[in-house]
Amino acid sequence: MNTLYYGDNLDIMRRYIDDESVDLVYLDPPFKSNQDYNVLFREQDGSRAAAQILAFEDTWEWNQVSASAYQDVVEGGGKVSQAMQSFFALLRGNDMMAYLSMMAPRLLELRRVLKETGSIYLHCDPTASHYLKVLMDAIFGPQQFQNEIIWKRSASHGGATHFHDIHDTILYYAKGEKPRWNAQRLPQDESYVKSHYSNLDGNGRRFQLVSAHGKGSGPPRKFGDRLIEPPSHRHWMDQETINLWMKEGRVVFTKSGMPRYKRYLDDTPGQPMPSLWADIPPINSQAQERLGYPTQKPEALLERIIQASSSEGDAILDPFCGCGTTISAAQMLHRAWIGIDITHLAIALIKHRLRSAFGGKTEYEVIGEPVSLPDAQALAEENRFQFQCWALGLVGARPSDPKRGADEGIDGKLLFHDDKPGMTKQIVISVKSGSIPANHIRELRGVVEREKAAIGLLITLEKPSRPMRREAVSGGFYISPFGNTRHPRIQILTVEELLEGKQIDCPKTDANVTFKRARPIRPNPPKPGKLAFD
Repeated sequence: MNTLYYGDNLDIMRRYIDDESVDLVYLDPPFKSNQDYNVLFREQDGSRAAAQILAFEDTWEWNQVSASAYQDVVEGGGKVSQAMQSFFALLRGNDMMAYLSMMAPRLLELRRVLKETGSIYLHCDPTASHYLKVLMDAIFGPQQFQNEIIWKRSASHGGATHFHDIHDTILYYAKGEKPRWNAQRLPQDESYVKSHYSNLDGNGRRFQLVSAHGKGSGPPRKFGDRLIEPPSHRHWMDQETINLWMKEGRVVFTKSGMPRYKRYLDDTPGQPMPSLWADIPPINSQAQERLGYPTQKPEALLERIIQASSSEGDAILDPFCGCGTTISAAQMLHRAWIGIDITHLAIALIKHRLRSAFGGKTEYEVIGEPVSLPDAQALAEENRFQFQCWALGLVGARPSDPKRGADEGIDGKLLFHDDKPGMTKQIVISVKSGSIPANHIRELRGVVEREKAAIGLLITLEKPSRPMRREAVSGGFYISPFGNTRHPRIQILTVEELLEGKQIDCPKTDANVTFKRARPIRPNPPKPGKLAFD
């Protein structure tokens, strides 16, 4: 069953994922010391992303948590313990040491859940790749290292004091001696095609004429009604193949009467895939698949990895799934998938992506999200910001910049079109997990007027008072040009009502533009005899 998990991937793997149950792991764990990771949303007019959404703070710093993780790994003994102690002797208690201490137990768990025929691809930048390779050697064994893949992710712009970094590193390891492998190939080079496949047949297919014989002596063969001896110390192909070539019109006789056969370009395998990947461009500002997530990877990159090291019906795991590129690629290629992320914002983005890319036909389960009022209350007590992101996800809204939202009374927004093309309307949203001030509805009305919003919504964990509901009713109605429908300008929805399926009273159009829609994907039918997980 396809599954999205909300939570710490270490805890999720230990609790939910069985030994040797996964065929392929791809992970892209972030490392940027003292940085925040943000989800960026581009405004409707195409201007720069004005709202920067705090997804989670950098956890890679040396503190009691990372020191405890380090100690646990060291006490586990073995080569991983030795590697970590060597790292500490070199790095002491810095942010890189914290990163390695947090990654080590996760990589050990990933090895546990991998099947013996499974593979793991660890995506990293040059800042940490050399440390991670040593750690992977300790966990999987240096003999299980398959490739260091270099992905050219940008063009060079030059640097003031050093060469410009334009690549990421992907470390590819196998768990066992016989990993699943499907050779990948690149298209033939254009100049090679022009020089070697210059002939065209009557159907416009490119071909070259090649010898029909190989090294070694052999008997004569029949080419139609001709019995022809091979050249000295050479042999013809087998008679069955020659008969097929003759039937298909692929044999051409030279002036000397010697046969040659047509080798078609479209029957020729491309170049074997090298470990330098310069043919997959990064997600640029104009890319159709761009969703606005800063670390979003191209779908083509994940498709290549998934096709190389898995087959239809296999299970793919991404423990840092972010905006869900691995999940989308796995779904398209008829693989089962597991995605884990520590933010409700990421889970909401992935759900929206699957809905818009696959037309709502993807079947999956979400584990870790609140499904009851007590669950929601527990999340609010544990992490108010995560509660806010989750509550906004219930109505398909995006969070606002938390720094601006605190001052401007806006926790999230829904954007929609119900009028002239390109004219964007908005619903501004306030989320409250605690007690609600008596004048909050009046303040929300002020925000609606200031922002020239169509509707203002309060999402509350606690039930609103009668005076609050009366104040909301006095806000009047928004009249939509789409069908001339009326909608309360100020609305209140409790979390309990949302969990029961109640939604915002707003124009029923298909023009919700809050999140950029993922490009529609039409997967090819699964191969005969294979199990499709969609």
